Order: sequence, then structure tokens, then C-alpha cells
Amino acid sequence: MKKVTMRDVALKAGVSKSTVSQFINNRYEFMGVSTKQRIEEAIKELGYIPNHVAKSLKQKRSGTIGVIVANILHTFSTEIIRAIEDVCEKNGFHLFVCNADDQPEKERLYINMLLAKQVDGLIIFPTNGNLEYYKQLKREEFPIVFVDRIIGEPIYPMLLLDNVSASKMAVEKLVEKGREKIGLVSTSIAQKVTPRVERINGFKNAIMQNGLVHEEGWIVAEERHLIEKKLQELWGTNNRPDAFFATNDLALIELLKFVKRNDLAIPKDISIIAIDDSPFLEIATTPISVIKQPTFDMGKDAAELLLQMIVNQKVNEFYIERRYLPVLIERQSI
Repeated sequence: MKKVTMRDVALKAGVSKSTVSQFINNRYEFMGVSTKQRIEEAIKELGYIPNHVAKSLKQKRSGTIGVIVANILHTFSTEIIRAIEDVCEKNGFHLFVCNADDQPEKERLYINMLLAKQVDGLIIFPTNGNLEYYKQLKREEFPIVFVDRIIGEPIYPMLLLDNVSASKMAVEKLVEKGREKIGLVSTSIAQKVTPRVERINGFKNAIMQNGLVHEEGWIVAEERHLIEKKLQELWGTNNRPDAFFATNDLALIELLKFVKRNDLAIPKDISIIAIDDSPFLEIATTPISVIKQPTFDMGKDAAELLLQMIVNQKVNEFYIERRYLPVLIERQSI
């Protein structure tokens, strides 16, 4: 395969090499929006890797790895980072942690920055938007492990929860407690984030398998700042749930805000079960039941797998998709 150069990018974008160089080095405060867009599209289409990045792929080990999380606000993310750090410390590696905010562009910038710092490998909670770049890095045999999310093709190892089983576990526990009108609260699925989509699909299947009526209006999947408003609109109708399944900790926080604002009693007025645990849930006025992810196992396994890839230098031999079983922690909210 012919190596793609900065000149190729410049010709594709219809600009000079110096303009491309300015873009790559983040010196584009005076660059036109259309020019930036053309360069960015040319880089993606051609699969161009800047020289400083390409150089870093060929260096000897630096004893550092990078972790790029999709959203560091999730307890899930911070617990996994903690487990990764433990493994790195034991093996003499240091850690860079970056937060992509679920933005493919931001994720790509962080990948470039970390490669420029000559990290030996990456653990990524991937966004949907950098598939071609992942492929390019795989062709360069650069070690990466994906956590929590599946991208379009099986490129790198992927470690994530058995999300369908988690949803089934939540619904069956609510049914066991006598609840038959079950709703769901999730953060937005507009970007088709794997765990959110799988948990909603698993929820729908579990509702059907348990002979319950599926009400599409009882599924609230919105940007975080809109969740409470949508729940309030649902509560204003005559057809409302008597239980909710929150698919992650951020959705649960918005649900609990709604419960407090409306002076609802848990579980008398509404039962609640959520995915992802947190210390505050155990000591809440009504302790919240959760489906816990084995975050420390996932982080430990991701780090150990990445270190194996780095040491053995055989990236192509390490593809797996590993699913982790959820664990029910029953408290007083159901």
C-alpha cells in the first residue's frame, strides 16, 4: 500500500502543504471553517497518519499507555480507570487519561496526542466515527483494547457487559416484586452507543417474554438535560408506569431528581432498579437496587490484555469479544 503523505492530503483538500501542517499542529484559529472541513475530510478519506504519529508507532516502548473514556462522569468509567492503574503500577507502566465526551473528533485528537507522546498502547471506550482510523492503526499493528462498546467491525479486542442479560435481570426482579407497568430511563441513543441500545432492546425483549404490555411512551431515552422534563410529561398522563429501570448512573440521577420534585415515595409510589452502583446509592434515604457491572475485573482484564499485546508485539493474534455477567444487588427500592 502506497504511503499517504501530507502532499496527498493537500492535493485532495485543494490547499497548500503548509496549511495542512498548520491544521495537524492545531494552529488553525485564523483558518476558514470550510478549509478545516476539507482538510479533515481528506485526512479521514485517505487514512493519513501525521509523521510525528507514524514515528511514534515505530519507537521502542516508553512504559506509558493511554486511556480514552467516552464520558468520565460515569462511575463505571472511573472504576475501570482505577483497576487499569493498579495493573499498570504493578508492571511499571504510567497512565494518561483523556475524556472524549462522546465526540469522535475529540477522540481522534486525543489519539494523535497520545501517539505523539509515544504511548505503547491504548484502551479506548470508542465513539462511532473513527472506524477507518482504527483500521489504519491496526494495519500499523498498534496495540489497542476496546471497552464497553462495539464498533462496526471486529478489529481489536472488545470487553463489555452482557447488556441483554442485565436488562432481563432487572425486569424479572421487578416482576417478581409484583410490578407489571415498567418504564425505562436512558441517556440518548442518537449516537447508537452500544450499551444503551443493547439495554433498551434487552428491556423490550424481557417485557415481551414476561407477558407484559410494551408501552413505547414509557421508554424515555433523551439527552441528560431533557430526561426530567420528559418524565414530567409522562407523569401528566393517565397511563404511567409503577416502576422504572434506569440504564446507567446518569439516567438514574435524573430519575431521582424527578422523584424528589414530585414527592414520590420509593418503592410505594414507584419502584426503581438501575445499572451501575455507587456508594451514595447504598446510603440513600431508600437504598437503590442495582445491576452491577464487574468494573474492576473489566479494567484489570483490559490492562493485562493490552500489556500482553505490547510485550508480545503480535496485535493480530489477540482479537476477542468478552462479555461479563451482571450482578444483582437488591436493596429497598423494589
